[in-house]
Amino acid sequence: MDESEKLEAELGGLIAAGKAEAAATAAIKGYGPQVLRYLRSILGDEEDAREAFSQFAENLWRGLPEFRGAAPFRIWAYRIAWNVACDTAKQPWRSRRRRLETGEATRIAETVASAADERHEQRRMDLKALRDSLSLDDRALAALRLDQGLSWAECAEVLSRDGRVVKPNTLTKRFERIRERLGALARKRGLLDR
Repeated sequence: MDESEKLEAELGGLIAAGKAEAAATAAIKGYGPQVLRYLRSILGDEEDAREAFSQFAENLWRGLPEFRGAAPFRIWAYRIAWNVACDTAKQPWRSRRRRLETGEATRIAETVASAADERHEQRRMDLKALRDSLSLDDRALAALRLDQGLSWAECAEVLSRDGRVVKPNTLTKRFERIRERLGALARKRGLLDR
């Protein structure tokens, strides 16, 4: 039995025993690190991801009594995270937030990194820019499939929202288009030549 299966069994036992607070605590501690990585991946901003994660934890805590077990708890948690990410991305204050200018970012990088670290950082920034060129939905799909290792069916379940059901085969086709688009963009930017 892997860690995820153990956590699912523990959560099932706590929920069945009516220990909602203990189940919420175990879920946030158990799934929290991977959900936070997921939020970082799709939101692309540490501050936004932390704020979304905080909201995720509150929503999970409040929503736990309504969990019916129709899907694994892990999928339910990712669905909560996806809904929070969508809500966070829609916030009007996001468009008014000041971003670092290129010159500022370069000066900061020079003070904290050696030449080798700078190359690594540049590569990371280039890859982040590629990911950031995707829509929120496409970033979420990539993060769920690549970063979190969810199956196509699990991805479909997480990404279904507002009464709109997403089918796994639709996601596989969409994922292929994402890969092709990112590959072409990476070639165009010379990222594959390095």
